[in-house]
Amino acid sequence: MSSIKKLLNTLYINTPNRYLSLDGETVCIKEENKIIGRIPLHNLEGIVTFGYTGVSPSLMRICAEMGISVVFMNTNGKFLAEVRGNYHGNVLLRKEQYRISDDQERSLCVAKNFIIGKVYNSRAVLSRMVRDYSLRIETQPFLDSIEYIKNTVPHILNSQSTAELIGWEEKCAVAYFNLFDDMILQQKDDFCFDGRNRRPPMDNVNALLSFTYSIFSTMCASALESVGLDPYVGFLHKDRPGRMSLALDLMEEFRSVFCDRFVLKLINKKIIKNEHFTVKENGAVFLTEEGRKIYFQHWQDRKADKIKHPFLSETIELGTLPYVQALLLARYIRGDIDEYPPFFWK
Repeated sequence: MSSIKKLLNTLYINTPNRYLSLDGETVCIKEENKIIGRIPLHNLEGIVTFGYTGVSPSLMRICAEMGISVVFMNTNGKFLAEVRGNYHGNVLLRKEQYRISDDQERSLCVAKNFIIGKVYNSRAVLSRMVRDYSLRIETQPFLDSIEYIKNTVPHILNSQSTAELIGWEEKCAVAYFNLFDDMILQQKDDFCFDGRNRRPPMDNVNALLSFTYSIFSTMCASALESVGLDPYVGFLHKDRPGRMSLALDLMEEFRSVFCDRFVLKLINKKIIKNEHFTVKENGAVFLTEEGRKIYFQHWQDRKADKIKHPFLSETIELGTLPYVQALLLARYIRGDIDEYPPFFWK
């Protein structure tokens, strides 16, 4: 691969009463009609707003022209809408994507690689815990789950349908998440994990997980669009109105190593605390405005971490991983490579 997309910055607007406008080639951030910040457009790859922040039409126009995505999310991290310019790539690539999606056998082949990447990486996270924290955890349950996940790989590869594939993926997810609470080493009184719950999340840990998955899925959608693929037409997650199925496909292999490990770091290093959450009348738990501010400071740092990509043998920033994998997926769909290579964390 001749070049890797340079990781720029994402501007996160966390306070609902701020307004974004254009001044030359600069984004002006206003609060109560006063300019409180300026960001050069050439430093940005995207803008993400939370709440009901306004964005001027002229800023949206120039962002579309420059390929800078503008994403609107509610204060709880739910995707609402995105402003983006013309599709990149060509229609032949997307037509082939649609043909693969409609072909059960070809679609299953790609879906298997997403899941192989996911289970390999979740197993790697458990292995890293045994290696780094053997004196603080009960290692045998981890070793048992590591072995179980390893033994599912042949079943995943031999799956004859998407339903069968999802069945094995769910079993691996249970084996992994059964140990998630054991990976929380600090603040146990405030951060207890008793299984996944969502829509809405009902505890601090699930609030962090859901928020992180939502943020990362928008990164995957933007990456797919940037290489000319349709983020709404997937191979594992089937079409549903309003669901970015291919973005959800792509993020599967990153859930444990990028998202979950980030959440565990926030908790175990006491970066995010109980005071950074609010509980709604229905019991739903979400990050406060201050919590989101702290979260994004560390999220940007996480994206800038360096790793060596195992397939490319190039050192890249973590934040470019969705783009790199989207590019490899596009190359597979075009027929440039024989198989989509999932990302394996080392």
